[in-house]
Amino acid sequence: MEDYNKIEKIGEGTYGVVYKGRHKKTNRLVALKKIRLESEEEGVPSTAIREISLLKELTHPNIVCLEDVLMQENKLYLVFEFLSMDLKRYMDTIPSGQYMDKMLVKSYTYQILQGILFCHQRRVLHRDLKPQNLLIDSKGTIKLADFGLARAFGIPVRVYTHEVVTLWYRAPGILLGSPRYSTPVDVWSIGCIFAEMVTKRPLFHGDSEIDQLFRIFRTLTTPTEDTWPGVSNLPDYKPTFPAWKCNQLAGSVKQLDNMGLDLLQKTLVYDPAARISAKDALNHPYFKDLDKSVLPAACQHAS
Repeated sequence: MEDYNKIEKIGEGTYGVVYKGRHKKTNRLVALKKIRLESEEEGVPSTAIREISLLKELTHPNIVCLEDVLMQENKLYLVFEFLSMDLKRYMDTIPSGQYMDKMLVKSYTYQILQGILFCHQRRVLHRDLKPQNLLIDSKGTIKLADFGLARAFGIPVRVYTHEVVTLWYRAPGILLGSPRYSTPVDVWSIGCIFAEMVTKRPLFHGDSEIDQLFRIFRTLTTPTEDTWPGVSNLPDYKPTFPAWKCNQLAGSVKQLDNMGLDLLQKTLVYDPAARISAKDALNHPYFKDLDKSVLPAACQHAS
């Protein structure tokens, strides 16, 4: 830590306090994330350190760069490149009655998918995507932050400040207690974020796991063995769930054109095996009129 000056506290992440800092030699601004772990006296688990070290390999224009991992007095500090704005705060600045520019929504969605594809190809899941950990710069670039932290540290039910970790972007398989999940959980989250960029409102804003599930079911209909093979075997599935039968998704995103709605529907397919992949989503016709040449380098074609 002696290489960095802490400038100010800029927020509270899922795992601890986040500071704005400056590298003393280069003057570069950084974000310093202090990881507060449950078992403070035991120090940092070696598995967490191993997991985190792997994340230094994830270099991509749409992923916030992890520059360093530091230990100080049993605390772990993660040093990231600094970006001053996140998508949630940006959406909050848009005046009432106005919406995000349609091409910006398209560009951001494309870039988020690029970043997620890069990680999925390297077998890294995010598991906790939300507007608060999508960071933006003034040049129109959006970057995914906090990749892989969920696997290294687990996702607590509450932030260390006791604020409840949001369920709004969580895939239904996780909410139903599925012990096995993979890359489709991130695609579901991206669908929810895409819809929120369009409307400025969270698509499913539940305040408990059951409320979250029921909001999803009300909008997309209650899943059945026909629409989601195996759903009735998931640990928290109940045959007594109310049977909502009318799909209300189109009415929830009236501002979205038909191509956009088609992409959104494909990201929100119940059966994870049938949900669109990040790679296929990047080739969806919704993005046909997006000028890929102005996107950050390496984002120009889905590999």
